Amino acid sequence: MLNSALAYLIDVVFGLFTYALLLRFVMQVARAPFRNPVGQAVIALTDWIVTPLRKLLPGFRGIDWASLLATYLFQALWLLAYYLVFGFGFSLLGAGLAYLLLAAAIALIKSAIWLLIVVVIAQAVLSWAAPDGPLAGLLNALTFPFLRPVRKFVPLIGGTLDLSPLIVIVVAQLVLMTLVPWLESGATRLFI
Repeated sequence: MLNSALAYLIDVVFGLFTYALLLRFVMQVARAPFRNPVGQAVIALTDWIVTPLRKLLPGFRGIDWASLLATYLFQALWLLAYYLVFGFGFSLLGAGLAYLLLAAAIALIKSAIWLLIVVVIAQAVLSWAAPDGPLAGLLNALTFPFLRPVRKFVPLIGGTLDLSPLIVIVVAQLVLMTLVPWLESGATRLFI
């Protein structure tokens, strides 16, 4: 019972910051507006680490490398917290550290896919409930690059029903079920 409580606390603390930093990075890449409640919350949660990192690693060609590095660091710290608390039986020297860094990159890919799924679901629901709400611009900016290619091939059903969010979610789930486990097993075979 204590182990599940510790795992829960680790997930909440590191998950909050990892996903906030990832959302900040994605919002900047997608040129999504930050003048909304979610954007302001993301800035408030992440400025303390991104601002100092920008002095060391400035943005380049529209990519906020400081946000990406902070996201990766929090993902690595998330895994490291699991290893330190639950002791998975390997050293963090040499190959153990390399495995941790690779596992963090794979976990970050997994987190990005989950973020995409959540944003697409939120955009689909809010497009019915509050299409002109304060989050519409943000959600449209984040989902448009993924929905647009699907919309080119899948027409509206009955002139109103858009299946592109469902298709994007299904494809993202398939990636989570196939590519991510393949990457995880490859990393395990490589280092352990």
